Amino acid sequence: VQLVESGGGWVQTGGSLRLSCTASENTSSIHMMGWYRQAPGNQRELVAIITSADNNADYANSVEGRFTIPPISKDSAKHTVYLQMDSLKREDTAVYFCDALTRTFRFEGTHRRRDDYEYWGQGTQVTVSS
Repeated sequence: VQLVESGGGWVQTGGSLRLSCTASENTSSIHMMGWYRQAPGNQRELVAIITSADNNADYANSVEGRFTIPPISKDSAKHTVYLQMDSLKREDTAVYFCDALTRTFRFEGTHRRRDDYEYWGQGTQVTVSS
């Protein structure tokens, strides 16, 4: 799975940005896509994720009500996930990374095994200032 992000940049406090991430190659095995972020000196943290099959979304408490992750947009070859960020705060400043989790199943004899693999985009900088 290849992930390409876009949409980062500079925005004033209270403003909005929309990030996008397009996945290509082996997209049929994608189980979940989402966004993480990492600010300088901090660990990478989850922002929002959404499942591919049933659009079940989950958000970090810090962004709940301000950020929205719509259902994954799909065509035959690509999956695209967006992150709509509204009411941005200075503490939202970070590098935002797109994440895709693929899930496949196989059998070993009579046992069904699950294989999960995680893929990351290159990151896009979001800077919020007054």
